[in-house]
Amino acid sequence: MRLSSFLAVFRPALPLILGLSLGCSLSLLMVSWTQGDTEETCGDELGNGGLFAGGHLGESQDNLAGGAGNEDFQPRIVPYHKDPNKPHKKVLRTRYIHTELGIRERLLVGILTSRATLNTLGVAVNRTVAHHFHRTFFFTGLRSAKAPHGMSVVTHGDDRPVWLMYETVRHLHQHHGNDYDWFYLAQDDTYTQAERVMELAGHLSAGQDLYMGRAEEFIGGDERARYCHGGYGYLLSRSLLARLQTHLDSCRNDILSVRPDEWLGRCIIDYLGLSCVEVHQEMTYRYFELRKNADPEREDSPQFKNAFTVHPVSEPGLMYRLHKRFSQIELDWTYTQIQQLQAQISNLSELTPEGKAGATWPVGINPPFHPKTRFEVINWEYFTEDHIYSCADSAPKCELRGADRADVSAVLETAVERLNERYQPQLRFSKRRLLNGYRRFDPTRGMEYQLDLALEAYTQKGHSQVIAKRVGLLRPLSAVEIIPMPYVTEATRVQVILPVTAREQDYVGNFLGRA
Repeated sequence: MRLSSFLAVFRPALPLILGLSLGCSLSLLMVSWTQGDTEETCGDELGNGGLFAGGHLGESQDNLAGGAGNEDFQPRIVPYHKDPNKPHKKVLRTRYIHTELGIRERLLVGILTSRATLNTLGVAVNRTVAHHFHRTFFFTGLRSAKAPHGMSVVTHGDDRPVWLMYETVRHLHQHHGNDYDWFYLAQDDTYTQAERVMELAGHLSAGQDLYMGRAEEFIGGDERARYCHGGYGYLLSRSLLARLQTHLDSCRNDILSVRPDEWLGRCIIDYLGLSCVEVHQEMTYRYFELRKNADPEREDSPQFKNAFTVHPVSEPGLMYRLHKRFSQIELDWTYTQIQQLQAQISNLSELTPEGKAGATWPVGINPPFHPKTRFEVINWEYFTEDHIYSCADSAPKCELRGADRADVSAVLETAVERLNERYQPQLRFSKRRLLNGYRRFDPTRGMEYQLDLALEAYTQKGHSQVIAKRVGLLRPLSAVEIIPMPYVTEATRVQVILPVTAREQDYVGNFLGRA
């Protein structure tokens, strides 16, 4: 009775007990078989000194071949002992990543000038277009004792035109041949539209020999080859400059010419077999010849508006007037492009699920920031024409001064101008006063304004009436520009010298507190 009750209790656990017993038995049998197979092999290896103990490659390979499937081996560790007498070799790293990767800049500009025109036309070129290029050098044979400030002037020591060209080409290859893909050479009496030349160089392939500019025939020659006129500038590729370097001395001794651009063209044609071209890869080098006593403000021809270079420029004043005219042309073209893009965005917005309501205002600007919590709400600042009700020192009210006053004045003038542009000639507005003003800075868009204006509205018949109108404006953020900065280490110290007079002693503390 007791045995049957005992079996009834443990009957559900019998399969588990039998399984454990069988598993343990099989595991013990497998261990004994494995030890029996490997004892003889291990003994042989130990008797022979191991796989790599002998230190011979042949023995190691024989043992590996004899013991197929055996991967148990001992590596031989070779210790490294540093020689204390040997100086430590410092690893040199480049300052900029593009130097280490071998990335070259796109364009280098060289201006051929002289001692007589360096301080006049040379300075005008530097002030108008030099800051648009990565590097601009002014090459001259001789110069005065005092060079113009802010210009990279290279003096060759000889003012002969052909010698100046020879030394310039040799200098460009030796000092900058590995750093730039394209080299643009022009005279100081040439006005260059910098953005268009940069765009041209950006569309051309740098891995080819190219000599591009205004093609001119040689004086007294009947051949088909052409040289590039120096007055309108020309582009030289890096590969062409490298091939030309070995023939410069021969060109200097064998080619006789008075004009430096003609001498360079003859050298390239005779030794490299390349002629000047005006069209390459569907890109055209456009230029304009300026008439004597011409007024840039009255030039409206397509050849002038689309020109990359203008020649000749006889005086610095004409250079500045040309720069003003081309800047206005580029500005008008930019505004036209903006209007076309806004029209395209408006047309495409109708095809979106939101329709017209999905288009942001202004068109093409990022939508307003939508806060997710109450802590992300951007506050509006209330202001009038004289005061603002959000001060830096937490005061409830402070006077508009400095940049804030100038900002409010500019916004009010812009609001009235936009209203007149929209409603003229039916209505004309003039500002009476600002009723309410609100502004806030949206980091995704810019500075937003809401203005309640009291306006004097005039009709075409001369009637007038004071009306109130709300205007919304936005001063958008411009595109972020990455400006290259020089390499700075933490160990660099900057010493600031501040001259202070007796009348300015009271302002020193405020200056040091903000520094």
